Amino acid sequence: MRRIGFVLSPGFQVMSFAALSVFEYANKEMGEPVYDVRLLSETGGLMRSSIGVSVATEPFDDTTFDTLFFSRGTESSTPGLIEFLRQAPERCRRVAATCIGAFMLAEAGLLDGRRATTHWNRASDLQARFPKIKVEEDRIFIVDGPIWTSAGMTSGIDLTLAMVEQDLGADVARAVARQMIVYHRRTGGQSQFSALLELEPKSDRIQSALAYAKRNLDKPLTVRQLAAAAHLSPRQFSRAFRAETGQSPAKAVENLRIEAARLMMEQSRHPIDVIAGQTGFADRDRMRRAFLRAFGQSPQVVRRNARAEAAA
Repeated sequence: MRRIGFVLSPGFQVMSFAALSVFEYANKEMGEPVYDVRLLSETGGLMRSSIGVSVATEPFDDTTFDTLFFSRGTESSTPGLIEFLRQAPERCRRVAATCIGAFMLAEAGLLDGRRATTHWNRASDLQARFPKIKVEEDRIFIVDGPIWTSAGMTSGIDLTLAMVEQDLGADVARAVARQMIVYHRRTGGQSQFSALLELEPKSDRIQSALAYAKRNLDKPLTVRQLAAAAHLSPRQFSRAFRAETGQSPAKAVENLRIEAARLMMEQSRHPIDVIAGQTGFADRDRMRRAFLRAFGQSPQVVRRNARAEAAA
């Protein structure tokens, strides 16, 4: 049985527990307790969350764990917690941190010289405070040797599903995802951002136009076509679109195409020319220029990095 230790700090977020449900459903899928989850804290006893709910924890001792998770709260890390963290790689196979828990790993020196991620809103702060880390803010999760870090909120589910896949195989991980109503397990290299979420259109008409665009990325998408989908004149549509999204229709369509192309680059074996055609870039050179503007990397580099991460 694999023992999982989940280390809590005062003011932790209850949302971090969502990751633990993956281990629960893995036990159910296997028909036996393959994971034993323990809640830990430096002194044990009740630990109060940021929303006021308290949970019982066990104190640190000499117990051996397969995996240790660290979830940072609202208070600064104590010397005892940092020392426990420093020793963690010697007493377990994997060390993981969700969201801003990466700051705890950084304070203990566990991320020096490694790649790591955290919530996009704190990534620049992590990099500034700990320059020895290679912070990749636009990642769902990152695995660098025995150290696992994830972005904020629900990305902890993606990280733990990847752990289950590593331990028990892809079929079990997919079955757990289905039980948890997780439509699609995101790979570590997938962006924290969504083009549609960033646009945040307020009216149903603009939302309809964007939905139409996403369904038809392989076709030429003119302002006239998008305006028709929104039941507006081209002039009204362009004005309303920019007012609601802060972008021109052409820029928004390009972002949707980039997002779709990147996902295909990371998760399929389709040739680059095929991906360019299916996402509406017409040719690989146009897609390459768009990738360089968006990511500073060519499609080939994005694919190579995704494959290297999957292999690791």
